[in-house]
Amino acid sequence: MGDGWNGPLNKVDAFRYEIPRSYKPAMRTNGLVFIDESMVPQLRQDQAPEQVANVATMPGILGAAMAMPDIHWGYGFPIGGVAAFDYNDGVISPGGIGYDINCGVRLIRTNLLAADVRSNLRALTDACFENVPSGVGEGGITKVSRQDLAKLATEGAGWSVEKGYAWSDDPDHIEARGCLEDADFSKVGERAIARGKDQVGSLGAGNHFVEIQKVDRVDDERAAKALGIEEPGQVCVMVHTGSRGFGHQIATDYIEVCERVVKREKIELPDLQLACAPVGSKEGLDYWRAMCCGANFAWNNRQLITYGVRNAFSKVLGQSAEALGMDIVYDVCHNIGKVEDHVIDGARHKVVVHRKGATRAFPAGHPETPAEYKAVGQPVLIPGDMGTYSFVLVGLPTAMERSFGSSCHGAGRQMSRKAATRKYDANEVVKSLDKRGIYLRAASRAGIVEEAPGAYKNVEDVVRVAEGAGLTKIVARLVPLGVVKG
Repeated sequence: MGDGWNGPLNKVDAFRYEIPRSYKPAMRTNGLVFIDESMVPQLRQDQAPEQVANVATMPGILGAAMAMPDIHWGYGFPIGGVAAFDYNDGVISPGGIGYDINCGVRLIRTNLLAADVRSNLRALTDACFENVPSGVGEGGITKVSRQDLAKLATEGAGWSVEKGYAWSDDPDHIEARGCLEDADFSKVGERAIARGKDQVGSLGAGNHFVEIQKVDRVDDERAAKALGIEEPGQVCVMVHTGSRGFGHQIATDYIEVCERVVKREKIELPDLQLACAPVGSKEGLDYWRAMCCGANFAWNNRQLITYGVRNAFSKVLGQSAEALGMDIVYDVCHNIGKVEDHVIDGARHKVVVHRKGATRAFPAGHPETPAEYKAVGQPVLIPGDMGTYSFVLVGLPTAMERSFGSSCHGAGRQMSRKAATRKYDANEVVKSLDKRGIYLRAASRAGIVEEAPGAYKNVEDVVRVAEGAGLTKIVARLVPLGVVKG
């Protein structure tokens, strides 16, 4: 994490601070951080703002180099980083998209109320734990052949529908309908294939989870109703995981490729972790097609976990998942690149938007907002830590002009995993959650302390800023009941 950051930070308004282009000669644009005054001291604690300034030096960047309120130190780009690069003259950066390609959050609603499941909460949490493999090297729900891996990485969520792991209307509630069409399996390396084959339908470690939650407050009744969130007390399940070793290896392989491109093309970068390739170069296109495979893998991974969760509820409660109303509300990705059109400085541009630890927040009426949500906007899901709250929000029209239609993806760490391990004790964490009526089932003690609630920023601050800045509007707040941790 390093020492604090002392660079210039100019207040634009109550929720935006600028790192001026004059800060570094190589900057091609300003940096822009979405925070409020109370978060400035925390922002200055690590070098993440320096990373924002570094991103602003990259070739072909359009608009500001941005960071969301959950900003913290990452690989090359800060986590919470958003940047758009010209499709014709810009670059694509594997480190800027992130190692866990299409890590994302999915929310599943139910017809149940918390009172209905209170007596079964442990059994439900345990059944989710048993039905969803979790942990670092853990294999997935299904072992797939190379041929099946190629199919799911190319077809996205359609593969799960075909195999019976998804309901036919599930893709309607998934970003990009669960498939990036440019996927080309021949661009994925052998090591990624070996790592991915056994991990479809597995949670992984770190901040990944399956959480049984209840709606604790509804802020926007019209939007909540459209999303199938009817009332306080309603039980939902949130899933947060990504592309596991498959996506990680794709990133690793292409970061190496891009380091060679940077040397060959003499691209000047302040940090080699920003290694990139021109969007239209062979290497840029190869990475893009492999990244699409990683994204499609992740959607199938979350889909198999959804299948496991639906089966767990069905088994414990003795009713079918259909009867329990276990529809997907939405599945939103972070750590992903998308080709989009945006108006920047008054002109329309085709760009590759990098969202690393940031999600889309498209408004009502946007062509990529699901049909059922056209009137209210695309759902944005922001989980907090396992001891506080998660939020359901919707994108706002102002997000399109202010942040390329982006918002934050979580609370954001305020303490490294190592520091959390030094500070917290697993038994104490479990006990304090238990006192709040939260049952935790974790694969490892290390996972518990690294994810201790105190290791994270206050998610309420983060969503307040996202709403204040005009990026998203809060729809509902959820609290955890049962947590499965990798």
